[in-house]
Amino acid sequence: MKDVCEPPTALPRSLLVLGGTSEIALAITRRLIARRTRTVWLAGRPSLALEQAAESLRALGADARTVAFDALDPGSHDAALGKVFAEGPVDMVLLAFGVLGDQAHDERDPARAVQVVQTNYTGAVSAGLVAGRALQSQGHGSFVVLSSSAAERARRSDFIYGSSKAGLDVFAQGLGDALHGTGVHVMVVRPGFVRTRRTAERPPASLATTPEAVATAVELGLRRRSETVWVPGALRLVASALRHAPRALMRRLG
Repeated sequence: MKDVCEPPTALPRSLLVLGGTSEIALAITRRLIARRTRTVWLAGRPSLALEQAAESLRALGADARTVAFDALDPGSHDAALGKVFAEGPVDMVLLAFGVLGDQAHDERDPARAVQVVQTNYTGAVSAGLVAGRALQSQGHGSFVVLSSSAAERARRSDFIYGSSKAGLDVFAQGLGDALHGTGVHVMVVRPGFVRTRRTAERPPASLATTPEAVATAVELGLRRRSETVWVPGALRLVASALRHAPRALMRRLG
């Protein structure tokens, strides 16, 4: 029996993924395909990896397509996303692109630090505004933004990455306020350390999670129409404590 409390469009039939080769995004997409999603657009730089990701989703029964998208080229975002929305309504946009950078290296190379910020924040602002406007025009849809627990408090070990995610997080919250009442639902997802191929060489962290756990949390958040989702949930309490910790203590924690 269908839960009468669940909005009829809580889970999408059509999905646009910005950052189509992201392990976390693909885990979320696979879970949504298993539930309801039938059409998927994977947006990213043209590559064999992007095509293979689309093929893996077709094997699950989805109509998976690719579209060229470059976070570092804001001037192309209107055309790239417009191509997708021109094909029909998009029930959900998942903003999942981003780079971790290398803190020690990036501190010595400002150009690389700027590229991290331009990808994670500037590119996201551009794509987010384009996607938000398109969703508003069609009168419905969800915009899900993969932020990070690193956005909550500056840390010596990753303040370049963390500052870019902090900007993204505040932007997404503001966009959610701007779109409130338009039929568009904005949800910010804040995972902690996620074990993926690109984090495999980094030391393990407490409260580490997996792409599949993030996918489960995103599905639950969509069903509940949540505005903020922490993964794992206990991270909310940890972040709250760190937010109010003295800076001297934060320096010792690294």
